Amino acid sequence: MTVSVLVPSSLTREAEDKREATRKLGYVARAATIFRVDRLLVYPDREGERGRFDGGFVSTVLRYAATPPYLRKEAWGVRDELEYAGILPPLRAPSQTGSESNGSGSTRQGIVTEVGPEGRVRVNCGLQHPISLPVPSKMTVEEGERVTVRISSRRPVRAKLVDEPLPGFAVEQTDLSAALGREDAGVRIAASRFGAELTGGGLETLAGRVERDGMTVAFGAPERGLPDILGIDASSVDAAWDDHAAVGDAETEDDDAHVEPADPGFDLWLNTVPNQGSKVVRTEEAMFATLAPLSLRA
Repeated sequence: MTVSVLVPSSLTREAEDKREATRKLGYVARAATIFRVDRLLVYPDREGERGRFDGGFVSTVLRYAATPPYLRKEAWGVRDELEYAGILPPLRAPSQTGSESNGSGSTRQGIVTEVGPEGRVRVNCGLQHPISLPVPSKMTVEEGERVTVRISSRRPVRAKLVDEPLPGFAVEQTDLSAALGREDAGVRIAASRFGAELTGGGLETLAGRVERDGMTVAFGAPERGLPDILGIDASSVDAAWDDHAAVGDAETEDDDAHVEPADPGFDLWLNTVPNQGSKVVRTEEAMFATLAPLSLRA
C-alpha cells in the first residue's frame, strides 16, 4: 500500500517570515512521518505563492527535514532556504524494518562518499566512520548518491547495500494530474470543507479500499482551498459519497459520472473536519485530521 500526500507550492503563503514558514513545514513533515506517508508531493500553485516562499523553498525544507540528522551537514551544507532549519522538530522516524534507525537489522540512509576499485564504495551512514561496502551486481552508484544500507550488526559492523527505497518519505515536485495518474495512486481524495462529510459508515467502506489499494490525498493552501487552486466553483463540488469510488474496482473508475471537467481526477471530495469550530483549518492541521482516520484498518 502506497500513501501519497499532495501539498501546494503556496503552502506557506500566510507566513510572516522565513522562520514561521520553516516551522509550518516542520509540522507537515511530522504529519507525514507519523502516518507513514511514502511520498510528499509539492504541486504548483503559482498564483497563490505571493512571491516569497515558492515551491523550491517548500521542497528544499521538506527534503531537508526528511534527511536523517547524521547526513544533513554533508548532504546540504549551507543554503539560504535552510537559515532556520534548526527549529524543525525532530521526526524520529523508525526504519522500514520497524527497528530503531541505529538498531540491529535496521535500514538507514547513507551517502556514497567515494567510489573505489573492485566494485566497492565508501558510505557515510551515521556510524562512527564511513564504511566500505561491495556494490551488488545489479546496482550502479555514484559519488554523492543516497543509498539504503541494511545493518545487521554494529559491533562488529556488518552491513550491505540494498536496492530498496530510502527509509522515510520521499519529497518530489509534480503536477496534480501527474500524481493522480500514477498506477499506484490508489484512492484519489481531495480534502476540502466543500466535500462529503466523513462519517463512521463511510469510513468503514473507504478504509477497506485504502487498505487494499493505498491512497493519494491532496490538500489546499491557507485561504486558498482546492476549488480555488483548480478554478472550480465550490458549489459544484459533489458533497455526497460516491460508492463507486469508495468500494469499486480501480479499473472502472473512469465511469465516474459526476467528476467536474476541471477536476484533475479525484475519486472523492472529502471533508474530514465536519462542523469545524474555526473558520480556517490550517493545512498541517488538516493533514493530521485527515490522515488519522484514513490510516485506520478495515
